[in-house]
Amino acid sequence: MGKYDLPQVETHLYINGKWLEGSEGTVDVVNPATGETLASVQQGGEKETKEAIEAANKAFEGWSRTAPSERAKLMNKMADLVEEDSERLAKIMTMEQGKPLAQATAEIQTNVENLRWNAAQGQRIMGEIIPSPEGKQWQARKQPVGVVGAITPWNFPSNMIIRKISPAIAAGCTVILKPAKSTPLSALALMELFHKAGFPDGVVNIVMGDSSTIGKILSESDDIQKITFTGSTEVGQILNEQAAPTLKKVSMELGGHAPFIIFPDADVELAVDTLIKTKFINNGQVCTSPNRIFIHKEIKEQATKLIVEKIREVTVGNGLDDPTTGPLINEEGVKKVEEQLEDAVAKGAEILAGGHRLTDGEYANGFFFEPTVLDGVKKEMDIFYNETFGPVIPIITFEDEEQVIKDANDTIFGLASYFFATNIHTINNVSNKLQYGMVGVNDTTISNSATPFGGVKHSGFGRENGTFGVEEYVEVKFVTISTEQ
Repeated sequence: MGKYDLPQVETHLYINGKWLEGSEGTVDVVNPATGETLASVQQGGEKETKEAIEAANKAFEGWSRTAPSERAKLMNKMADLVEEDSERLAKIMTMEQGKPLAQATAEIQTNVENLRWNAAQGQRIMGEIIPSPEGKQWQARKQPVGVVGAITPWNFPSNMIIRKISPAIAAGCTVILKPAKSTPLSALALMELFHKAGFPDGVVNIVMGDSSTIGKILSESDDIQKITFTGSTEVGQILNEQAAPTLKKVSMELGGHAPFIIFPDADVELAVDTLIKTKFINNGQVCTSPNRIFIHKEIKEQATKLIVEKIREVTVGNGLDDPTTGPLINEEGVKKVEEQLEDAVAKGAEILAGGHRLTDGEYANGFFFEPTVLDGVKKEMDIFYNETFGPVIPIITFEDEEQVIKDANDTIFGLASYFFATNIHTINNVSNKLQYGMVGVNDTTISNSATPFGGVKHSGFGRENGTFGVEEYVEVKFVTISTEQ
């Protein structure tokens, strides 16, 4: 197999332990770095979605009663298979999504960690014996919620799947997965391994097809007890509305617009190095990516100079050549970046580096954009309030601590936030007042298998990862037992 050849991967739906053709034709998967068609993937619709629901419900009866230790054995076997197959999985991801091979490989390793962590945590789902009156015993039991509909995005096309499926199956739930239209191959490669690991038929299922059709069926079905979704706020609101009449459990990890604040007492070199490293993960196409860079007036010149110097070291290219960053996902992503820059410049912002689409040579058929630094960003500019999802660093100058907290919170989103400071009073004050589900202080590594991940406001509700993530897939049943003779 050549360096630029797609590894063999399944292209059919996976329902009840079988690979099936869909009733809605096929859809091409395109490499965003080259524009080439990688594969044609089977598409299902209402028929296949209902078949998957039926299979998952049937499988739930046995899987929910399977001992947690037995479920853990299968999950650990799955982790082993993912680790053994990491090279193939990473290459598939890079070719369909665009991210550098090193980032794809790291994402696969995160899958391994997540599977193993949840395999262990599934054996620690504890109920309670509650102090009760004489002659009674009170119990609070935790039981799997039921069948789960999981809808995942294209930007982390492997880990977002494992991060949802792992806690669900660890808790005893069964799952129907609807992956993103742009990146189904990573999902299918994982389904191959679930099948190989020996999970019972119907425990995990995958249906590709029209997102609105499948999402509506999953959300409205009385046989689905939980919806978990990662994606845009707009789609999350639709799914939540559709799920409301059946009163099912819902968790949403939606859009973000993360502030990144550098205070005057910060280690400026550390802050800038971390900014560049974090911003160009997935070329800025991350809901937790730093999107508004607030720099104190006293260190503005120093920090801005460093940012411009560092950004010129960022390489852009085909992810298989392992550059710093790859292409954007599609033409729509490129146009959004261009429109935000045009709007900002027209309103007084200045481009200090980059600012253009890359179209020559190896970039000709892909969706590439220069790493960009934008200075003088103000609130009247679109980029201040709207998530970019691209390789742009917008710089905003501030002078007052309380005012920058207000400006950082001046958004409908509340997922991730970051700031750099050394003063303990600043650290305590700012971390308390930022209205976000996650706060990174002198650090941006906010996603870990053992720690809760999620947002507030229009960034959604519910948590993934850690003990909080598993709890999303259980319900509490109160049992009172009379022990009187």
